[in-house]
Amino acid sequence: MKKLLVLLLTMSMLLTLTACGSTKSDSGSGSSDSGSSGTDTGSDASSESDMAYVKDKGTLVVGITDFEPMDYKGDGDEWIGFDADMAKAFAESLGVKAEFVEIDWDNKIMELDGKTIDCVWNGMTLTDEVTSSMECSKAYCNNAQVVIVPSDVADKYQDTDSLSDLTFAVEAGSAGEAEVQALDLNCTAVKSQADALMEVAAGTSDAAVIDSLMAAAMVGEGTGYKDLTYTCGLNSEEYGVGFRKGSDLAAALNDFFTKSYSDGSMTECAEKYGVQAAVIEQ
Repeated sequence: MKKLLVLLLTMSMLLTLTACGSTKSDSGSGSSDSGSSGTDTGSDASSESDMAYVKDKGTLVVGITDFEPMDYKGDGDEWIGFDADMAKAFAESLGVKAEFVEIDWDNKIMELDGKTIDCVWNGMTLTDEVTSSMECSKAYCNNAQVVIVPSDVADKYQDTDSLSDLTFAVEAGSAGEAEVQALDLNCTAVKSQADALMEVAAGTSDAAVIDSLMAAAMVGEGTGYKDLTYTCGLNSEEYGVGFRKGSDLAAALNDFFTKSYSDGSMTECAEKYGVQAAVIEQ
């Protein structure tokens, strides 16, 4: 817990870095306000609202990747995590069940518009691309992109100026990829942030850039990657949930977030997965 708090406090000091172009703090709440005036622009668009569509089929199909502590497999092959548990609770509030589908993160907008999923709820950064292509909830968690390297060389890579000779593994279509590209660093795109960590552990990449919340849960002493650590942060950003453009589900989720924060259930869920320091007041 102390590890996560220190990491989040460190990230909050990085707002002035030039590499933080992917953060749009006001985009999440602003986009949700446009739900009443927008129209469904998905390939199967109709006059039926997204709310009615989801309730009629009885499921909320949630697009995710394997991303501890937000969405990951628990015992019995069940998807758990802060995002997964909140998605289940939101679906229950609608009278439907949450169904989780692993997606290629680089194709998340296409999956959403094609109605193979109903929302993207997976620690998604509210970037310009996301907020212009989706109907987004208000921000619910703070995050940052951090550099991951082997612990025995970490002292060499404590700032962005020291990173130029490294090869990076990054999740395709992620905020981490955008930050590495903005710094004009050498990178290879992989399917997920978990794959990026495996690349560094295997020595096929020198470093990775992943979300700070994942770094706090996945690297360092007591984790599966005890020989890896995080060094410098590249930006500061916020998470939101994305629905089809014009979807009335975004406003419904905003109401759900407000109620669950007020009654303490959001904080209780966050504490279960050690991310309570990152939760944004609703």
